[in-house]
Amino acid sequence: MTTFHYKGFDAQGRRAAGLVEAQDAKEARARLAGRSIACESLAPAAVRAGGRKEGGLRFPPAARAMVYRELGALLASGVPLVPALDVLLQAPAPDGVLLALAAARDNVRDGKSFSAAVAAWPVELASFEVPILQAGESTGGMPDALAQLAAFLEEMAALREKLLSALLYPVIVVVLASLLGGLVMTFLLPRMQVLFTETGMAIPLFTRILFTGGRILGAGLLLLLVAAGIGVPMLRRRWRRSSTAAAAADARLYRLPVVGPARQELASLRFVRTLSLLLRRGVGLLEALPLAAEASGSAHLIADARRETEALAQGKPLAEVIQSIRALHPSLAAWVRAGQGGGDLPGLLDNAALRLRQSWDHRSTRVLTLLELGLTLVVGILVALVALAVLLPILQMNGGIG
Repeated sequence: MTTFHYKGFDAQGRRAAGLVEAQDAKEARARLAGRSIACESLAPAAVRAGGRKEGGLRFPPAARAMVYRELGALLASGVPLVPALDVLLQAPAPDGVLLALAAARDNVRDGKSFSAAVAAWPVELASFEVPILQAGESTGGMPDALAQLAAFLEEMAALREKLLSALLYPVIVVVLASLLGGLVMTFLLPRMQVLFTETGMAIPLFTRILFTGGRILGAGLLLLLVAAGIGVPMLRRRWRRSSTAAAAADARLYRLPVVGPARQELASLRFVRTLSLLLRRGVGLLEALPLAAEASGSAHLIADARRETEALAQGKPLAEVIQSIRALHPSLAAWVRAGQGGGDLPGLLDNAALRLRQSWDHRSTRVLTLLELGLTLVVGILVALVALAVLLPILQMNGGIG
């Protein structure tokens, strides 16, 4: 049986789309006709999913975590893999999720492993997902591997959501303050200057300086926003094409006074969590190290890890390898030594991740609080300067009349 994805119209003339199982396309069309569905397009689910561009199938990490968790629970209760996928396909879900599951079920029916079916999804998977599934298949612990993978994806999604939520307010304030400041300096203040000149008011030196500087500053802010809107996407495309350029740019972030330590703790947290998970599932160090680096999201860390993986293969101790990766937190080498000495490296890595998570939470909260206060102060000073520049000529005129 093959799963086909169809698009067409129902008996009421409304758009219809979904999945249908059949031996071939002819039988699939006949089944759809029996449901009073006029088929417009029909293709195997695996072809329809695989034909999309990379990242085009909407199957986000949160949805994958839910699928892994439910599939693991079904497998743990004794349900075979294909019937378990059948159960998941009966549940309501977005089209992208159903399409991916149907494609995976057909691939498993054709003799492929579930990890190979997942690897065929045109989705930007985390670097550790397929290796963990492969380890679960090879060790016979697929339910546990799926449960751990789901928990890890949920934790990473929660961490990412917290980071985005924390940055949302400062970003909005900066953008709005820049736009409003640019508009006030570029348009409002010049009009006020013309008004004062036409009424014959003597304009104080401070007001003239602010009017002149305001026009220059306002135009500069607007140009800066336009340049950022154009330049940032171009730089991102360049960094994606060139790993060397991305690593060099990322390395500069680590040297910044406030951003650098926070960046190092966050990348180290992701690295340690992933490395611990991979080691628990039986993935070897030579394979786990670069995969954990990929999960960190730091191009600088990835470049260092690739270099040090070769040194590890040549016999360099793991603790020295971790210490040589400059993007990682300096304390991690000591945790690795303690873990290897005590025979519980994954457990010590989990403890290190907990410490890094607490440190990152405290640091990010403190930095964002100071940032909010600083932005409020800057906006307040800007408003006060504009108000003073407008009021000074009026006060001077009233003083002259008195």
